[in-house]
Amino acid sequence: MLKRSLAVFLIAASATLGFAQNWKSHQPKLTPQKSGTTQLLIAVSPVDSRVVWAAGTGGTYVVTTDGGNTWKAGVVPGAEKLQFRDVQGVSDKVAYLMSIGNYTGNFRIYKTVDGGATWTIEFKNETKSAFYDCFAFWTPNRGIAHSDSVNGVFPDIRTTDGTSWQSIANNMPPALPGEASFSASGTCITTQGRGNAWIATGGATIARILATRDGGDTWNAYDTPLVSSASAGGISVAFRDPQNGVVGGGDLSSNKSADMATSHDGGQTWQLTKKPPVSGAIFCLSYIHGVGHGHIKEGDGRGDRTVVITAETEPNFTSGSGAWTPDEGHTWFKLPKEVSGYWAVAFANPQAGWFVGNGGAILKISF
Repeated sequence: MLKRSLAVFLIAASATLGFAQNWKSHQPKLTPQKSGTTQLLIAVSPVDSRVVWAAGTGGTYVVTTDGGNTWKAGVVPGAEKLQFRDVQGVSDKVAYLMSIGNYTGNFRIYKTVDGGATWTIEFKNETKSAFYDCFAFWTPNRGIAHSDSVNGVFPDIRTTDGTSWQSIANNMPPALPGEASFSASGTCITTQGRGNAWIATGGATIARILATRDGGDTWNAYDTPLVSSASAGGISVAFRDPQNGVVGGGDLSSNKSADMATSHDGGQTWQLTKKPPVSGAIFCLSYIHGVGHGHIKEGDGRGDRTVVITAETEPNFTSGSGAWTPDEGHTWFKLPKEVSGYWAVAFANPQAGWFVGNGGAILKISF
């Protein structure tokens, strides 16, 4: 019995080693692109391999319709002093932006239907102390936006027509003291299928996942093993199907605290992966089969377990590192040193992904 078990172990170990070696020889291709802006780009959303939207500080958005060969940069009128912390691309003409600022009313959701020529404010926050971190969409007209808790309540909102937004605060689970999310890359929420969504939180004594199966009508809260404190917790979450997903985060005040965990039961239980080889907290993670960080469209299904992460370090989050795993954290490979200072990453398919970050930097990544 012992000999048989040892033989099985050796075969498994050999297979795993061969798997890792095969992937190691297949490092991704990195291609810098010119965004047309020097503003910090915080979030990115591919529609497909040709149409990609990104957005960031100074009320700035950028869009490409040719896979990043050329980018058009613009500033939304009236948002010049705001930061766009999330973006959702729908087509070359339609996109949503979510802004933050120093005042309650600066938390806004904008929409364009003409490629950025004009923008309409669909939502302007009126809840004192609310801080909207991220949003995601199931379809071009069905989406949800998530805020930090206010007096023990998450004042989250939802749209079912792509035009108006309604509160679903009464549907949300009670918040822990201090519980919040992080608007590091617009990926603290992810959607999948017709009504699945998961939200990563921190800020409290426990980092949790808030999950819905019915489009936001009802929610459950599940504990994760990620470090959590006033400056730490889950920062980015993604699911490749209704059951299998990853969450990443760390402590924004520490350069050595990046953690990632996986779930194989729809977010109910989580297990830490091997330590990612990055410095700083994980700002963003993305499966390479995606489309964007809200799955309005499905990818081609290849590389389903491959995850790319980007991390940022103190002070001022101006440097960091990146890594990728072909097997949801069992095996890790560091990305080259030029993958530094990027806040977000998202994929249209394995051959078409984009990092965005400091100084308007855009880097295309292809596997």
